[in-house]
Amino acid sequence: MTSLTTFYLSRLLGCYIFDTRDNILGRIRDVYVRIHTSLDDNQSSNPQVIGFAVHVNGKNKDAVLDNLQIVKFGVHYKVQCQSMSLVSHDMFSGAVLLKESILDQQIVDINGRKLVRVNDIRMVAISAGTFVVAVDVGTEGLLRRLGVNMFFKRLLQPFGGNIPSKFILWDDVETIDPNTFNIQLSQTRSKLNTIHPSDLADIIEDMSKNYQAPIFSSLDEEHAADVLEELRVKEQVHIIESLPLGKAADVLEKMPANEAADLMDHLEEDKTEQLLLEMEPEASEEVRDLLEYPDGTIGSLMTSDILTFTAEQTIADVMEHIRVEKPEMESLYSLFVVDASNVLKGIITMRDLLVTDPQMHLDKVMNTNLNSVNDYDRLDAISGIVSKYNLLAVPVTNDHDELEGMVVIDDIFDELLGKKRAS
Repeated sequence: MTSLTTFYLSRLLGCYIFDTRDNILGRIRDVYVRIHTSLDDNQSSNPQVIGFAVHVNGKNKDAVLDNLQIVKFGVHYKVQCQSMSLVSHDMFSGAVLLKESILDQQIVDINGRKLVRVNDIRMVAISAGTFVVAVDVGTEGLLRRLGVNMFFKRLLQPFGGNIPSKFILWDDVETIDPNTFNIQLSQTRSKLNTIHPSDLADIIEDMSKNYQAPIFSSLDEEHAADVLEELRVKEQVHIIESLPLGKAADVLEKMPANEAADLMDHLEEDKTEQLLLEMEPEASEEVRDLLEYPDGTIGSLMTSDILTFTAEQTIADVMEHIRVEKPEMESLYSLFVVDASNVLKGIITMRDLLVTDPQMHLDKVMNTNLNSVNDYDRLDAISGIVSKYNLLAVPVTNDHDELEGMVVIDDIFDELLGKKRAS
């Protein structure tokens, strides 16, 4: 027999538990782990085994094993301990059962930015305790579960073939089971906040509807707003309708007003009105104004998140404003100069800011060839301007030449080329 340092959950499940005299104490049904979320310098970030769900004398019990040792003889595991103490289930409050909550479940591979299925769980026994170190999402893990991995290894060996294996370290894993996930979120921010919004949107779209809203709720509001923009319409609607009204309104406030208005176009009128009333007045008013534009008009596509300045201000004034406000990148595509009546007078670009004397007044720098469109023009009126002048954004004015917003090139192409994801 060989004492094991590393082993697999699938091989542990169903094993008999023996004491030092080889008396059978019970049989392992599942393993309780504590997922650490608030760490000191001496504590592992990996889930630690704290107990076992066992089958004893025909009944299911919870237990703690003292001086646990796992040995291997042949292809089988043998679990030995000095003693087994049956304990109250309350002792494992807040703990996670590996088989029930993680094995065979979908998880998020943070580095691979995709959903994967857990075929097995790799564990390690060291002096500090027994820990989960990785999840096995490869074919070998599945064959191990079926008890045929050694057979296939021997079968492939003469041909130099290998069974595909794929391990993901626990630090690169985010569980999506609601029970497990809620335990983690009670003390720490989700690792999902580190994934790019487009990648995370793809992951959420692949999840079942039962998981989508809870996972989305775990994100901070800024990240959640970015992800919501990237989701297909049906997932946007499902998530907004599933969230508490206050949470949904907070996320919508973080979105560009035009994106929030586009989403609300697909909600019931009563739901839209509830959300608008819950949002901050300024954000709500912007969205209401955009919702009034008919579909197919420039106004229905424009964003009102723009930066405006006066001709008397300097390049230095603009740079300082940007440093303080830290606007979204799209807002920097074009900067606008207006008069006291908000009439558009000129446009400046980021290049102008970088190459011009900081003390130069904007009226000496701005481009007065405006190439603007009217907010009630049809969308096809804008394509010629964009292609001819290679613009990143086009200013939108009303019948009185007052600046209403701008249309950015991303939204133009999405709309004109039919790339809006509606299903």
